[in-house]
Amino acid sequence: MVSKLARFLQKEWTSLHQAAFLLAGTAILSQFLGLLRDRLLASSFGADSQLDVYYAAFRLPDIIYVSVASFVSATVLIPLIIRRAEAKVSIDKFLNSILSAFLLVMVIVSFLLFLLMPIVAHWIAPGFDQASTDLLVTLSRLMLLSPLLLGLSNLLGSIVQANRQFTSFALSPLLYNLGIIFGIVVFYPYLGLVGLALGVSLGAVFHLLIQVPAIIKVGYAPKLTAINWSEIWSVVSASLPRTLTLSAHQISLAVLVAIASLFSKGSISVFNFAFNLQSVPLAIVGVSYSVAAFPVLASYFSAGKLKEFIGQIVSASRHVIFWALPATVFFIVLRAQIVRVILGSGQFDWQATRLTAACLALFVVSVLAQSLILLLVRGYYAAGQTKTPLILNLSSSILIIVFAFGFKEIFIKWDLFRYFLESLLRLDDLRGSEVLILPLAFSLGIIINLGALAIFFERHFGHWFKGVGKTFFQSFSASVMGGAVTYLVLALLGRYWGLDHFWSVFGQGVVSGLIGVAVWLAILILLKSEELVELSKSLFARVWKAQPIVPEAEGL
Repeated sequence: MVSKLARFLQKEWTSLHQAAFLLAGTAILSQFLGLLRDRLLASSFGADSQLDVYYAAFRLPDIIYVSVASFVSATVLIPLIIRRAEAKVSIDKFLNSILSAFLLVMVIVSFLLFLLMPIVAHWIAPGFDQASTDLLVTLSRLMLLSPLLLGLSNLLGSIVQANRQFTSFALSPLLYNLGIIFGIVVFYPYLGLVGLALGVSLGAVFHLLIQVPAIIKVGYAPKLTAINWSEIWSVVSASLPRTLTLSAHQISLAVLVAIASLFSKGSISVFNFAFNLQSVPLAIVGVSYSVAAFPVLASYFSAGKLKEFIGQIVSASRHVIFWALPATVFFIVLRAQIVRVILGSGQFDWQATRLTAACLALFVVSVLAQSLILLLVRGYYAAGQTKTPLILNLSSSILIIVFAFGFKEIFIKWDLFRYFLESLLRLDDLRGSEVLILPLAFSLGIIINLGALAIFFERHFGHWFKGVGKTFFQSFSASVMGGAVTYLVLALLGRYWGLDHFWSVFGQGVVSGLIGVAVWLAILILLKSEELVELSKSLFARVWKAQPIVPEAEGL
């Protein structure tokens, strides 16, 4: 049994579709655990001030993770590992030097922030009272361990992904969520919110340990060594644009959370619940295809195969569009049912459900944009071009912050704007509706980011718009029709099934959703969707024998 598990963790995946489906499958399981985690939190706390503190405590560790740990991310290290492998240069000393430098920097940064946390906490949540701020300091300090562990896991994961062993990478988020759930179920009853923070650190430990079998297979033996600062600088210079981009994105989210702390009690919780729900299609679609495509993109560009490089980008983009558009439409139409079924238990009341559903609708509008940004940015990184995505993503993060502050003022001072948002999302002047401006600002900034990124990508590499245009038209048409039918069926069922009981809510969502999906599929068949044909071959061909969309990599 143990040997079979080890072989599975050490399996090499050579096809884009095999790797993408592996990552998508485990992403579904991980997201399911994430939803279970959120349901447990919602049931225990509702949209409450204590849960606001817990979610706010993630902000600083997240910023540390992307601003320091991202220097050893897969996106940065995989191209460097591939180039050294192709040049027949040993990578062990190089990786050990990176490992040593990473640990040194992380320990220093974490120690300083541990000391400064009482000051930093007031920036994270300026609207908290003193008791909440003190609790925020304690939880944030406990969570400082997770960026260190997750960074180490990413470093090891980069090595195994460069060898196309995606299994441990795919399972690590699943185990991370299991650790958090363990904290909720086991630690929280005895330790309170401190137990939740310990669960986060436990999940990070699991995230790291799952990399060990694949690292053994690759043959890398990590150890502390003297630091070669010239090599470290080569990594830093390569990763700095991406690190700045991720840091800006996390800072923009931190600003949104800080603004939410000034709103009604529970606003941070509602914001995070909706953000986590919209992350489900993003993780299953956008992350899966972009991660699976990246090593091949880096290999193609390194070998000078520009035509294959573009083909891989277009292929992955088409499939991202194929999945993301219907997910967006169905999430918007079924938002109340989704939120009520997943989160609607215990202390999570109807007011919290309506606010979270409205925020989810505004977030999910940008899921396609977020997914394509992940892919196109990885294309730029694989090509060694980091300036363009850096400038565009930094600008997007600034726009999100500007929009948030601007919408906040407009919402307070211009009743027409508030009435329009509340009427559009059926909130009927519900208390706490000011939180809507945050996902609105986020999505608007992200969509503008994609528009600019796509234009520049077309200029630099070409053939992208032409390659995805037909897929966008087909998927958009089928999704809108499927969504319209879902809405009509939902309205019909609403006359007989209310939203008062779990099974009636669940039945509404399932029946109307299945009918809508059937219409979506029927229209795609009528339009002769190439993606649907390719998907059918990948799913039903014996033992993954279907041909991939683009040529497979020849080797690393």
